[in-house]
Amino acid sequence: MTMSTRDQQIRLAHAGLIRLVVQATQNQQARVELDPLLTHAEQSGWTDLVARIRRVLKGQRDSALLHGLDDEDTVIVAAILAGIQNPATLPAPQDAADPTQAAPGLAQMIHAASHGDAQSLHWLSQMAEQMTRAGGDMARLGGITKRLVDGERNPETLCKGMGAQGESLVLSLLGELGKLERH
Repeated sequence: MTMSTRDQQIRLAHAGLIRLVVQATQNQQARVELDPLLTHAEQSGWTDLVARIRRVLKGQRDSALLHGLDDEDTVIVAAILAGIQNPATLPAPQDAADPTQAAPGLAQMIHAASHGDAQSLHWLSQMAEQMTRAGGDMARLGGITKRLVDGERNPETLCKGMGAQGESLVLSLLGELGKLERH
């Protein structure tokens, strides 16, 4: 089954969590690392997702875990279940940092949000919040998301204070937005 670009981006954005949950199903030390993250996620409003992850950690593996979740949480839980069944399906840690992987999906979300798509705006705001917590260039990218939705396209303004990897991502993102805006 082919995954949509949006679902691929959700999966990549949460690759670390997905991998850690799968590891925690098989390793007590990983559970120790995971617990504070789950507590923080729950306090940040991800209660449904955390409840399902806790059910996975208790041994539940059926598709009933997906019922009633929003789109983003469904992608995350489905990726966890697939990863438990076949670790080869897990997102590779290095994929999440690859600008060529992130830019197309981010650009589509920004483009849709700038044209009034409420679901895209909601998803993008959650993603920006996570990026901001990550620190460094990701925090700066999270901080400029609203400007991108509002139409800012000046690379000098958007890349201010970023390192080479952050600049590369922003430039790739601007290129993808340019393609979307021409159509």
